[in-house]
Amino acid sequence: MSQITDPVPGAVFPRLGWVEEMFMPALQAAVAELPRTEQRVAGYHRGWCEADGTPLVSAPSRGKTVRPALTLLSAIAVGGDPSSALPGAVAVELVHDFTLLHDDVIDGDALRRHRPASWTVFGTPSAVLTGDALLAAAMRVVAETPSPVAAAAVRELVKALLDLVQGQSLDVAYEGASEVSVAQYLAMAEGKTGSLMGCACALGGVLAGADGERVRGLREFGRRLGVAFQCADDLLGIWGRSTRSGKPVGADLMARKKSLPVVAALAGTDSAAERLRALYASAHPLDEQDVARARELVEKAGGRQAAEEEARRQMSAALRALSCAQPTADAYRQLQEIAWAMIRRDS
Repeated sequence: MSQITDPVPGAVFPRLGWVEEMFMPALQAAVAELPRTEQRVAGYHRGWCEADGTPLVSAPSRGKTVRPALTLLSAIAVGGDPSSALPGAVAVELVHDFTLLHDDVIDGDALRRHRPASWTVFGTPSAVLTGDALLAAAMRVVAETPSPVAAAAVRELVKALLDLVQGQSLDVAYEGASEVSVAQYLAMAEGKTGSLMGCACALGGVLAGADGERVRGLREFGRRLGVAFQCADDLLGIWGRSTRSGKPVGADLMARKKSLPVVAALAGTDSAAERLRALYASAHPLDEQDVARARELVEKAGGRQAAEEEARRQMSAALRALSCAQPTADAYRQLQEIAWAMIRRDS
């Protein structure tokens, strides 16, 4: 797939070793407090162990520390100590894993992070219950924060969770809808993906004691970044490679999911859009040949270009919002680099 242009020449993904060192022991401690069965499923899901509980030693993935990094850097951005935001970073990652476990069940996805998804290994009930346990653990971590702003942090997390559920609900509903507009899709993506990234950034500000205006800027930065990330993820779902994504590429097309490139393409009026509408409306299951044809039609109808342009628009809005938070110069640079690395994703 064509690369989404990075306006910061030479920018690379920031080194997040310090995030890993600060964050992972706290995350592991939170997971260790789960019931034994859910501990094992969560550990497998994270890549910490095999299905039988045998520990694994693997290189850390930068994707696994992005949201915690956003939280800790957001605290630094408003002049706070990153350690003050550690409970928020742990909570957001626990919620993220809760959504992934449930998403795989809802979508029937058999792969996650290049391994069999947890529900295929432990069964659907265990995967769902582990997700529930992670959600409860996230709420406990924030509620037990020894800080006068703990209540505000809990409210921030609860609001994000409600937005996330609404986004997920719309995502499921849109699968069976005959028509979905680009505006409807973006509103769904803001809830499904943007709400948690917005919460990650806002919690950093809240737990560091920032005022409301700066927290709003951080929250909006994360929400716009989340939508941009979803745009890039949708592109990878059609034109990426399973070896990078860890999930079958083309699965969304085979399931007739209305990702952003598809929604934009279906809104077209040319012959490619017409043929794509007919393919999506057909009664027969789509095979690999149909998926290849759908991929070609989405691109011809302008869906790929539209999604790339939307990712850039969302990123511009994200960086404007970040400026409103009046971040320190170094934190702004690192947050900007993380943001662009998240959507500068090739095949």
